[in-house]
Amino acid sequence: MNCYVPVIGLEIHIQLALKHKMFAPENFHFGAIPNTLTSAISLAHPGTLPTVNKKAVDYAICLGLACGSKITHENYFARKNYFYTDLPKGYQITQDKTPICVGGHINYSLNGEDKVLNLIRIHMEEDAGKMVYDNVSSDVRIDFNRAGVALLEIVTEPEIRSSDEAYAFLHELRRIVRYLGICDGNMENGSLRCDTNISVMSKDSEEYGQRVEVKNINSMSNVKMAIECEIARQIQLLQSGKIVEPETRAFDAVTGDTKHMRKKETTTDYRYFVEPDIPCLFVSDEWIDNIKSHLPLLPQVYKKKLIEEYHLSEYVASVLIEDKSILMFYESLCSKISDYITVANWVIGPIKGKLNEMKLTVDELPVSTQQIADLIGAVLNNTISYSIASQDVLGYLVEHPECSVQEVIKTLDVIQDCDRDYIEKLTFGVLDEYKNKVIEYRNGKKGLLGLFIGEVMKRSKGKASPKIVNEVVLKCINTD
Repeated sequence: MNCYVPVIGLEIHIQLALKHKMFAPENFHFGAIPNTLTSAISLAHPGTLPTVNKKAVDYAICLGLACGSKITHENYFARKNYFYTDLPKGYQITQDKTPICVGGHINYSLNGEDKVLNLIRIHMEEDAGKMVYDNVSSDVRIDFNRAGVALLEIVTEPEIRSSDEAYAFLHELRRIVRYLGICDGNMENGSLRCDTNISVMSKDSEEYGQRVEVKNINSMSNVKMAIECEIARQIQLLQSGKIVEPETRAFDAVTGDTKHMRKKETTTDYRYFVEPDIPCLFVSDEWIDNIKSHLPLLPQVYKKKLIEEYHLSEYVASVLIEDKSILMFYESLCSKISDYITVANWVIGPIKGKLNEMKLTVDELPVSTQQIADLIGAVLNNTISYSIASQDVLGYLVEHPECSVQEVIKTLDVIQDCDRDYIEKLTFGVLDEYKNKVIEYRNGKKGLLGLFIGEVMKRSKGKASPKIVNEVVLKCINTD
């Protein structure tokens, strides 16, 4: 492995979050009954004509601007001819010579190191149908619901040198399209698909090796596995004196192997020519400027903002930007509470924990941001303890969202006790009961401090202020 350098480029298809298809008026949504979301246009009946979905063009420009690409003004569509069973026209409408976005790059991070991957192009096209294999009867059925769905294809430069880089880049791209709101990025549902072009070359060589395309990769982890598997296969071929054939292979997630699908097509095989039924699509500067003015902040920009303006650690900022809805929830809380670090710890701790427990998104959380702000405020002003707030009160609020925080605190009778004399009395009782442990503590076994604090909290039924308990226990235990 150390004698070879992997060379990897990616071709990523993202399914646009649109109500209608790329060139036809019918709706599309995942999971519909097969062959119920079709029309004469998407099925290529004679005499039908395609019409470009303007919103798809908006989304393409949006992604191009986010990636720093040059937007093409004069766009022509082309016919890409190939004869697969799930392609009703016998060709795909795509872009060939005039991709709507040219160049650009995406910044991403790998193990704390900032990286950049350059793009070759982003172009618009339509999807094919879906072949469904019946393992019992060996029949192959075709669902044309997906035929004609709007796609963007992102083609990267072959600058990736490891499966980890590919994984990190895909993770960032998925996050970007979600922030832009143009794709949900769900690989399992097929709305984000990745094909990899992989070759290996000797470390002392200046020429790339023979490229092999690997298709049918349906998860982020499988992309990583497929790349590693194909790199190993190619190196083994070269070391045994064989050559790497240009071909298209499929990744089998069960066996962890890539398998031959077909010989690799060339541009000539596709016989591209300009789509005669769609006139030139002109994208004006005004069109571009309008979309640019509405671009949201991207994940890495938000991360920088969280670190510099909210004074969060890089780790906490990275967790918050993973999910845009979580980030928006955090920012909404910060407009109500200025202790940004405490708010962040609540969001990535108890709030996310409760969401995971209930299998909800933050948008489905029945508790309002004002209620959460009131709950955090009750902890900050020492009305209730953090543990009571994050467990008992938050849980009660989720089940009774019509209640205010103060009503819940009163109902549960959990107001924090800050009476030092009372806490000191409890502490002396604990230390008297655990005399031998006190001696061990004073002889250097400092880990026993948690035992004493826990016992005091238990005897106060969780109502004593943890901060004051800690102070009082330390004072008492170190006093003869």
